[in-house]
Amino acid sequence: MHRTHTCGELTLADLGKSVTLSGWVQKSRDLGGMTFIDVRDRYGITQLTFNTDDDETLRARARELGREYVIKVTGTVIERSSKNSKIPTGEIEIKVADLEILNAAKLPPFTIEDETDGGDDIRMKFRYLDLRRNPVRQNLILRHKMAQEIRRYLDSEDFLEVETPVLIKSTPEGARDFVVPSRMNPGEFYALPQSPQTFKQLLMVSGFDRYFQIVKCFRDEDLRADRQPEFTQIDCEMAFVEQEDILNMFEGLTKHLFQHVKGIDLGTVPRMTYAEAMRLYGSDKPDTRFGMQFVELNDITKDKGFPVFDAAELVVGINAKGCAHYTRKQLDALTDFVKRPQIGATGLVYARYNEDGTIKSSVDKFYSPEDLQAWSAAFDGEAGDLFLIMAGPKDKVRKQLNELRLEVGQQLGLRDKNKFSPLWVIDFPLLEWDEDTERYHAMHHPFTSPKPEDIALLDSAPGEVRANAYDLVINGVEIGGGSIRIHDRELQSLMFKHLGFTPEEAQKQFGFLMEAFTYGAPPHGGLAFGFDRLVSIFAGLDTIRDVIAFPKNNSGRDVMIDAPATVAPAQLDELSLALNIKAK
Repeated sequence: MHRTHTCGELTLADLGKSVTLSGWVQKSRDLGGMTFIDVRDRYGITQLTFNTDDDETLRARARELGREYVIKVTGTVIERSSKNSKIPTGEIEIKVADLEILNAAKLPPFTIEDETDGGDDIRMKFRYLDLRRNPVRQNLILRHKMAQEIRRYLDSEDFLEVETPVLIKSTPEGARDFVVPSRMNPGEFYALPQSPQTFKQLLMVSGFDRYFQIVKCFRDEDLRADRQPEFTQIDCEMAFVEQEDILNMFEGLTKHLFQHVKGIDLGTVPRMTYAEAMRLYGSDKPDTRFGMQFVELNDITKDKGFPVFDAAELVVGINAKGCAHYTRKQLDALTDFVKRPQIGATGLVYARYNEDGTIKSSVDKFYSPEDLQAWSAAFDGEAGDLFLIMAGPKDKVRKQLNELRLEVGQQLGLRDKNKFSPLWVIDFPLLEWDEDTERYHAMHHPFTSPKPEDIALLDSAPGEVRANAYDLVINGVEIGGGSIRIHDRELQSLMFKHLGFTPEEAQKQFGFLMEAFTYGAPPHGGLAFGFDRLVSIFAGLDTIRDVIAFPKNNSGRDVMIDAPATVAPAQLDELSLALNIKAK
């Protein structure tokens, strides 16, 4: 046997036992008369001891061990004289009688410790070494536990886990597809699924009224901290339901995960319409861990001679409570922040409510003390508060102020990773206008059902049509979203028409789904959680990379295996593909 116990389980209850352990050398300490070795596996660390009474050959072999050598030892559990309360095995050690080197190891390119000296690039290249570190390993253990609890909850609610195809048909809506050439059908291509959307709808037509799948999905899009080209969804669908049924079911799943994985009782998850979220926070995924809601100021700031406010579609601000002490340098830094190209504001107006009751602003020449008192009243201001105000086109300035709100909240320590504030955002617009293509696109996807009372607006005011769509947001991160689906062929045809599909294009792309609807499609709907994002929220991380075993970098590359990579010309010939790439 390579081991009778793991390196994380022996305690004082095991004193006197003869045991065999196997693992990696974490560190060694040669104190002359004694040599100590820490051996590690994924369960923990155990200290090994070799002293002057031992066989000299055994001690010499112990001194040969380098970091990350793979070893097997046999010995007796004894009480440790200098105990370590930081690890479960800290009261015992193993007096080694036999040592076997199973595999020598090169010196790692970074230290395999919780606080490593390795940067992101080197750790990604040697990801198999990075996975030996406790923080990364604990993230994957957390991911496993969450997957088990998801399956347990959904199974208890009569959901069936069904696998859907990975080689599917490319569709024009949404992000770019990854395409796969078909050798047996020259010139034709599969696509990797961005979502199992149409297949789960077909399962509802098939009578599988409760489906789920923890499934890999693929999107060829620009990357950032919470995006990867391949990602995992908790994909779910239900038949014979309305929106309320789905919100209740998956609020239940969310509460179950927080209760059983983190020991947190979430309570009831509040709801907010999309329109409210944009008006109060400038975002459809607001971070509600803190207040600082938007206050609209058009009525009390316009027509006072300040050109920026007078010409603006919207003047709007936030109250940074207790921040009147901000220095001019700090305020200039906030102004520079909103002027960054990725935010794009032209400036920032501020006003301090001083402890003596006076209010001083950066635009005092245009506003009287009485005007500034009206500002304060709108903000529910108190002595010590700082009012930050922006102006511009309505949609644009709200987004800009949202970025400022998040930055100020971060500076004030209000975005605590150990605090969780979930929110349902409901009643999204069905369609959104795209300036580049000069047409409407589905905000979620083409199969989202409009609210019945808004269907008449599709012809006259398509931008005002609301969808039976909903997102779950936690701490300002969209964790999942879904909708009630269209299950009627005529309404689905109407939707395709308003999205700019000709009847021929709709038939070519989605004829199989339209045909299925003629055979008795039940009312149905569902949602999908971003599993990677959900795990990262539970782990308190800003990036999803460390909750994925083998992630890609920000360029979509796997630097460990060096992918994507070129393929041999013969492979391209088999696929009937000609490739002409200029030498780099």
